[in-house]
Amino acid sequence: MTRILLPLGGALLLAGCNMAPNYVRPAPPVPAALPTGEAYAARSEGAAGLPWTQLVQDAKLRTVIERALANNRDLRAAIANVQSARAQYRVQRAAQLPTLTADAAASFARQNDARQNSYSADLGFSAFEIDLFGRVRNLTESALESYLATEEGARSTRITLIAETATAYATLAADQELLALSRQTQASAQRTLDLTRSLNAAGLAGKLDVHQAQTVVEQAASDVAANVTQVAQDRNAIDLLVGAPIEDALLPGSLDSLIAGVAKVPAGLSSDILLQRPDVLQAEHQLKAANADIGAARAAMFPRISLTSAIGVASSALSSLFTGNAFSWSASPSASLPIFGGANRGNLEYSKAQRDLYVAQYEKAIQTAFQEVSDGLARDGTIDAQQAAQRRLVTASALAYDLSDQRYRAGIDTFLNALTSQRSLYSARQSAIATDLALINNRILLYRVIGADQ
Repeated sequence: MTRILLPLGGALLLAGCNMAPNYVRPAPPVPAALPTGEAYAARSEGAAGLPWTQLVQDAKLRTVIERALANNRDLRAAIANVQSARAQYRVQRAAQLPTLTADAAASFARQNDARQNSYSADLGFSAFEIDLFGRVRNLTESALESYLATEEGARSTRITLIAETATAYATLAADQELLALSRQTQASAQRTLDLTRSLNAAGLAGKLDVHQAQTVVEQAASDVAANVTQVAQDRNAIDLLVGAPIEDALLPGSLDSLIAGVAKVPAGLSSDILLQRPDVLQAEHQLKAANADIGAARAAMFPRISLTSAIGVASSALSSLFTGNAFSWSASPSASLPIFGGANRGNLEYSKAQRDLYVAQYEKAIQTAFQEVSDGLARDGTIDAQQAAQRRLVTASALAYDLSDQRYRAGIDTFLNALTSQRSLYSARQSAIATDLALINNRILLYRVIGADQ
């Protein structure tokens, strides 16, 4: 037994050669600091990103997101992929150790009057590769990095799901307000149309005024129909994200309440935060796996040594099977060396090309992250001023419409001025709703693109 284990132990001690290139993280191909300038608000140093539970403070939206995290099918598929990759890693890791097997056998024969019985019991392993050049170890490392990449992919899916659910919820709130606005405008325009028809019947207004008044009514009616459709589609989108219909009690309230219920996300100053984004980490793990594959491909060009061994007992009588005289052992080392290595050289060149591919994908992931965060910060630096100006525009348009309508009703001004003011007010209110939605969506966007959720 000792004569078997000593050579095996020596071989295992020799199995320290690793032919994979030393991994060096590529330098980020982006500036060290996030951009500054006229479009960007002043920022301070500190931790970047927020956990989603701090981002979302609106109770109803938080409930909707929690349901999405529990029931969304895309997230379930991502988790299943993680579990599959973990299992594949365990399978590959098991190849680094011998697989022990136990066998027992008996045979009975009778020839003429003589009986011939035999019994045996063995413990051993078959074709265990002694990993002198690191082939199996690098395949295991590749499987580990692939598993870690899949895990980061699942984290990215989770962050994206939270952001998409919050965005869909805010979009529903905005479309509900657009629907209410179009109905209010339709009702107001209908009252104006009725008045204009009365004035026309009395000879105080022309047919042109009637037709112009009707244009606002019909435009608002068209918008009502379109917004009813959009609200229904928004609910369908949320139901798909959540994985089940949500009840009316969880529908959003006003956009103002959502603005108060979605926090601003700090971004910090350094672009190093981008290296912790799950999609960037996923790309780096894929690069590390490709690096390990080079080591496995190099090792495949060297001799592959394997050992089959067994210890056991054999006897013609069951009663004496486990006596000292029944002990037996066997060892069968083997080695194979590729003579014509065209396929192995091709595999090595392929693994190097794959490493270069993943380097490019890793660098592109960092550049994409930098661009997305920069765009979000540019929007964040100007959206408050735009929202304030838009609200002042709504106030001014409302005052202008009230005065124009009063002047028209008093016969001082033409109906065209009142009509123009009414259309301007309607457009300003629509733009104000769109601006409020853009503010909320940009906060959610910064949460997603910074990717620092815990």
